Amino acid sequence: MTTATQPKTEKRQHSSNLIKELKTERHEVWKMYCRIAELGPFSANQKVRDKLIEFSQLLVDYVALGHFGIYERLLAGNERRSAVLSLAEKLYPDLSKTTDAAIAFNDKYENITQELIKDELQQDLSILGESLALRINLEDSLCDMLLR
Repeated sequence: MTTATQPKTEKRQHSSNLIKELKTERHEVWKMYCRIAELGPFSANQKVRDKLIEFSQLLVDYVALGHFGIYERLLAGNERRSAVLSLAEKLYPDLSKTTDAAIAFNDKYENITQELIKDELQQDLSILGESLALRINLEDSLCDMLLR
């Protein structure tokens, strides 16, 4: 490998590793999301509380990896391919909305109350699930483009 192609190869490998890590974390978030959804109808028992805490931590780690590990890196000028940049700029507003939804869910359930779990968790999980599904589709589009 020539010295000129080495940095390009290293960047691509770094992107590939980030994408693998993102997809692994995403899989864990989705698995935990399904486990929590299966616990309904919800009560404020310790099992639900523990699962929500664990889920929220995974969720925040996942969106942070996507937001800071991939999207911000692209938009900060570390990508030269115009097609990738164009797609990232197009998808970024919707990806940001899904990040905001995940953070809002985390913030809301940070101080879990019995009423919150009983009265709002089912609806909030439904809204979050739709947001996560959108995020997955957007991420897959961007990741596919990055790996080309």
